[in-house]
Amino acid sequence: MVLADFLIATGAVLGFISLFKNVLTFARWLYAAFLRKPKDLRDYGSWAIVTGATDGIGKALVFELASKGLNLMLVGRNPSKLEATSRELRDRFGATTEVKTVVADLAKLSGEEIAAAIAGATEGIDVGLLVNNAGMAYLPKYFHEVDRELTESILRVNVNAAVWVTKGVIDGMLKRKRGAILNMGSGSAMDISSFPLLTLYASTKAFLATFSKSISLEYEGQGIDIQCQAPFFIATKMTKMKSRYLFVPSAEIFSRASVRWIGYDRVCNPYWSHSVQAFMARRLDTITVWVLECYAKWWRAQERSRR
Repeated sequence: MVLADFLIATGAVLGFISLFKNVLTFARWLYAAFLRKPKDLRDYGSWAIVTGATDGIGKALVFELASKGLNLMLVGRNPSKLEATSRELRDRFGATTEVKTVVADLAKLSGEEIAAAIAGATEGIDVGLLVNNAGMAYLPKYFHEVDRELTESILRVNVNAAVWVTKGVIDGMLKRKRGAILNMGSGSAMDISSFPLLTLYASTKAFLATFSKSISLEYEGQGIDIQCQAPFFIATKMTKMKSRYLFVPSAEIFSRASVRWIGYDRVCNPYWSHSVQAFMARRLDTITVWVLECYAKWWRAQERSRR
């Protein structure tokens, strides 16, 4: 009886500890997702650089950052789109927001050319925040079906550009002892073990996550906060999805959540329903990968039938 009582008591204690841990985790998530006060991004500096700033998440982010009192430097490859976005910012925020543009085709420039362009454009400017948002994706297809030109472009934009743009601003942040860097990753790399038919895209985003976590540790004592955000599907031109589902927010809705999380966790799913998806995906990984593979194959078949 003594042994039986001991085992029952031990089981009860362990069960309580497990329950308490889960309740605490849930409470922390609720606080971070809905109640935590966002940081004043102006404490990092008065300017934000955003790559891929003329469409989708990038464009939504520049408007959200401008609403927080930051000046914007927009990086993109299309001069007319950069000018149009700049004009929209000035029309909405007036003279209170300064806007500069950098024309740079990140898929074609070498790493050193990217770093030099960014360093030159930011000389004498108090850059507090860098958002490495520029990215390329493709419709689901097998790895051998991704042509060489697209393969090179994805590697250059998703990996090479993020590294070298960071190179272009990190020295200034170190001198000022403050700054924040946001790398836009993907839940396809952080919360799912495999993503068949989007192999190259998911792999580049996995690089961004590891890069962010490692460099964050290097500079955490220097006043620089570095983060990788890992969203799931968002309604943009790149995903070709419409914002009509609870789990697929618009770029504008996502950007508000994104800005709230800047400066906190090293890796995060800033939009609440994406974090729910991530929780389920990690616990049902085999099923999740199978569902995604079936969906990707269906999507591929649909696209091929339209040709």
